[in-house]
Parts: sequence; structure tokens; C-alpha cells
Amino acid sequence: MKLTILGNNSALPAYDRYPTCQVVTIDGTMILVDCGEAAQVLLRKHGIGWHKIRYIFISHLHGDHYFGLPGLLNSMSLLGRTDPLYLYGPSALQEIIQKILDVADTRLSYPLHFTALPEGAATLADTTLFSLKCFPVEHRIFCQGLLVTEKSKGRKLLPERCSYYQIPAAYYKKLKAGQDYEKKDGTLIKNEWVTDAGKSDKTYAYCADTIYTDSFLSYIQGADLIYHESTYLEADAERAAARFHSTARQAASVALKAGAGKLVLGHYSSKYKSVDEFEAEAKSVFPDSVASREGDVYEV
Repeated sequence: MKLTILGNNSALPAYDRYPTCQVVTIDGTMILVDCGEAAQVLLRKHGIGWHKIRYIFISHLHGDHYFGLPGLLNSMSLLGRTDPLYLYGPSALQEIIQKILDVADTRLSYPLHFTALPEGAATLADTTLFSLKCFPVEHRIFCQGLLVTEKSKGRKLLPERCSYYQIPAAYYKKLKAGQDYEKKDGTLIKNEWVTDAGKSDKTYAYCADTIYTDSFLSYIQGADLIYHESTYLEADAERAAARFHSTARQAASVALKAGAGKLVLGHYSSKYKSVDEFEAEAKSVFPDSVASREGDVYEV
């Protein structure tokens, strides 16, 4: 699993930073997380093929998180997409998109499946490779975060050892699940003799726009990678609270309490020209913090 940062600014584009947009890629499948108005430009600029985007998650209906969506949906159709697209967002988003399509007499070339985000936490998608779960954050309007979990493929088989113990290939799936193998004569072959520990589940938590709060810590506990908004520096903490946003220091505090592996900052206010101070401020609380920049790619 990898995360690609595209847009990382808040409402106003500034200093070559654009509103929120990022892509999570798992084994070739892409999940677009929020879709600011520069999304199409940034996807093309960074060579991200639209045809691989299968899921789109819109956290809330502030324009800097979804104004790029109608154009992207239309462009996908113009390019002849036929694969289904799964869209998750606040319930009002469906009506907004449909109205835009209707007034232009647009008929999409592909099935668009919309699922309204619930008030609380829920599983949105569950495949053999990964799961998508939403969780509530605290913003000025209804807003949800997203937890992406790349599932473990189980224990790693050691083919030479399996052959040595004459274990049939039909049993390999059970070995990967951690089971022992019993031969017909009653001899028990321990799982650890023929497998190694495989990769564990990997998790990415997108905390969306939120005031500083502990309310969603339980959903992101132990995440390998966390993206948490840092619209302001600590000197503007009062402004952050008044606008239901967070500071870089507060984002770092959330990552520390969650026991995260790494923190990525973003959603910067256009009042700041440089993002270096954001990183320095966060590192003073949580050393493994980084201020995101357009085009950054993080392996999870």
C-alpha cells in the first residue's frame, strides 16, 4: 500500500499548493481520497491513470474537498470508462452530482454506485485485499475520516520444506492461515516448520478536517501511517479551534496518543508560504512527522 499526496492545501490554492486530494494504491487498485478542484490536473501531472481509480471517498461537503469531483466523473466518461466506480460521501452529494449531470444532459458511460456515509463508524468496502472503514471526526459540518487496511496474505510458505514433509498443495491455504498438518499416519507437522511469519495488516488513517480531539483515537490506534490536518501553527491555535481545525502540534499529539508509525501533515492555510515550520512544530512532539508536499509518496 502506498499513499500519494496531490493537493495538500486548505480552501484557497496558494504557493503552488492545491486543495485536498490524495490517492491510496493497493496492488494496482486506487482509492481517491477527497477531490479538490485541481484533481484532474494533479492526477495527469503525476502520471496517475484514472482507469485504476475504483473507489472515491469524499469526507465532507466543503468545496475544497469535492469541487473537482463533477469534472473528474465527466472526464472519465469522455475517455470511455466502462468499469464500475464506487463513490462514498455525505448523502447530499448524490443529489448534487445527479443535478449537475441532469442539467448538462450527461449520461455516464460507466455504472456509478453511490453509498451515503452513516453518522457513525462503518465498513464501506471489504475485499480480499483490503477494507475501507469510515469513522466520525469533529468538524463544523458532518465529516468522516477513512481507515484503509491492507490485509495480510497470511503466513509465508517455504516450498522446499513443504515438499520435504510431502504436504499436498491443496493444504497450502490452511498452512497460510496458520494451521498444522497431520499426516495419515498421525505424524503432526508443525506450521512453523514449513512457514515463516508473513506481513501483518497495514493501516492508513485519513483524519480529514477536524478540531483537535481525542474522540476518534480508538479507530486509528496503532495505525502505520496517519494523515492529520494541520491548517495552522500553534500560534494560531485559537483561530484553529474557532474554525474547527487543528494545528501541527495538535496533529502530532494525536499521532503520539494513537501510537502511530508515522504522521503526515497537510491542509495548510494559505496564510503560510512555507510548510517547514509545520514539520518542525510537529517533530517537537512526535519525531516521525513530515510536512507533505505535492507528489510525495509514502509506503505503508
